[in-house]
Amino acid sequence: MKDENSTKDDGSLAVFSTIDCVNGGVNGDELSYVPPFNFSMVDNGIFRSGFPDTSNFPFLQTLGLRSVICLCPEPYPEVIADFLKDNGIHLLQFGIEMYKEPFVNIPEDKVREALKAVLDTRNHPVLIHCKRGKHRTGCLVGCFRKLQKWCLSSIFDEYQRFAGVKSRISDQRFVEMFDISSLKNTPLQFSCSKKREQVKYAPMLISSNLV
Repeated sequence: MKDENSTKDDGSLAVFSTIDCVNGGVNGDELSYVPPFNFSMVDNGIFRSGFPDTSNFPFLQTLGLRSVICLCPEPYPEVIADFLKDNGIHLLQFGIEMYKEPFVNIPEDKVREALKAVLDTRNHPVLIHCKRGKHRTGCLVGCFRKLQKWCLSSIFDEYQRFAGVKSRISDQRFVEMFDISSLKNTPLQFSCSKKREQVKYAPMLISSNLV
């Protein structure tokens, strides 16, 4: 199986397992905690990834998620929606169409609304995801970093680390031009700049880029 989600004829997302992408020789206990593609911790109570699938359910349960922010416009897969409902996880969907350069039109209003949801600690712990955790997620996290007063070079370094060879100048230009003035007074009570709380999540919190 592929480590990605494809779009079915009816426009919804088909879910594929990532387990087949894990190298051989891993025992069953470790396989039960498979993070989504491109998974990483952004800040206290904030995570990012590609689209999760059924093989990621045990791992996601260890995060104690309260909300999931999906940046894809397609109908959410029923099996994942049921998992979120069964675990008391609120789904927040901000549908942003995927474009390829040079025809890129990132809707600033939707990114702004999604960013407000990220900043609302009532939604934490929260997982942000799009299809591959690269472009749409990268733009949203980049705008979040601007609020944290990261320099642009550091923001772009992080974006490129997740997007890899698929990095887009248009995404980075969007982040650079994004106006955060209306959000500057939002308190970042969960910021990495403060002393981290002791977390009890699964041991795979660092970036997990399965290939």
